[in-house]
Amino acid sequence: MLQSYPPIQAPHRLLFGPGPSMVAPRVYQAMSQPVVGHLDPFFFEVVDQVRTLLGYVYSTQNQFNIAISGTGSASMEAAVANFAEPGQKFAVLTNGFFGDRLGEMARRQGAEVVRLAKAWGEPFDPQEVRDFIRHERPRVVAFVQAETSTGMFNQAKPICEAAREVDALTITDCVTSLGGMPVLVDENGIDIAYSCTQKGLGCPPGLAPLTVGPRALDRLKARTSPVHSFYLDLQLLETFYFGHKYHHTASATLFYALREGLAMVAEEGLENRWERHRRNHLAFVAGIEAMGLTMLVAEEHRLWTLNTPRIPEGVDDAKVRQYLLERRNMEIAGGFGPLAGKVFRIGTMGYGSTAENVFLILDALEEALKHAGYTAAGSGRSAAEKVLGATTTTPNFISLAT
Repeated sequence: MLQSYPPIQAPHRLLFGPGPSMVAPRVYQAMSQPVVGHLDPFFFEVVDQVRTLLGYVYSTQNQFNIAISGTGSASMEAAVANFAEPGQKFAVLTNGFFGDRLGEMARRQGAEVVRLAKAWGEPFDPQEVRDFIRHERPRVVAFVQAETSTGMFNQAKPICEAAREVDALTITDCVTSLGGMPVLVDENGIDIAYSCTQKGLGCPPGLAPLTVGPRALDRLKARTSPVHSFYLDLQLLETFYFGHKYHHTASATLFYALREGLAMVAEEGLENRWERHRRNHLAFVAGIEAMGLTMLVAEEHRLWTLNTPRIPEGVDDAKVRQYLLERRNMEIAGGFGPLAGKVFRIGTMGYGSTAENVFLILDALEEALKHAGYTAAGSGRSAAEKVLGATTTTPNFISLAT
């Protein structure tokens, strides 16, 4: 039976959760370009530009920079599958959900997983990390630089220095830091770093940027057991991205988007971009505290891209989030695991990290909390404006969601 299907029309959401984040119009425009084949010379021109720009965004001289077809979890699994070997010791430093996931992936690869675990949102003590790594002497040390479940930034350098003392490789999750905070692969001594496209880079999900340093490449080429995943085997992917031989049908459209997102990072400049995220984060926190809320993570360990204010006592976070979605077309997230019902997770990242959006979020959150029975102690917007030094008007695109 014939049936009519009108063209799809998605709502204009304001994406202020932990990801996906707001997508820049320039990125949307790039995605409207004609599709070419995955072995087309133009496709590989775009791939080469992406590889170069990833080196810049990761702050590395590494030559092995690729974007894996898949979400950030695909690059996490690629990193683990290629460097965790059966029977070898794999150390995980975990203080959140994604650190635990790294350990589970390594266990499924047959590695001997050892863990240094902290409560969600609690930082690692550098000396404790050194003692743990020296005692365990693993082949790989994996940790999350930007823990999306808690809003915590874990310092990479002490971990990487301790790992190198025992000739261990480091795998670093930069999913919520890349494009919004200093990742500094070379300066920190990170061997393998991975991320996603839908957060600090301001693109839609679907590709997973990964960089691999010389030490790790040498280890990979000397590996005697086969990588258990065909699709995520980095040596096979190398023949595709570098050798232009068929491996899988990559999406030209998603590569166009990533190329534009990375170009926008380069044009803004990494330091300028980091400073934009830092200032907007500080303004948001000032607003939250003026309203009488507190932050989960200590000031010196907070992400600039993802904020985790505690939910006031007696407030139902699901109702707040539902109110924001239905009344303001705004998406934020709640906590999960041990933080379920205890924190909001509110993203100020990528294209969406602007002063205007900080004011918009604070105004909307104050309204939603009042609807849920909580009266703010003061004006979040006024406190944020003092930090930023100026009052800014709401951008035009916001009207699309009202």
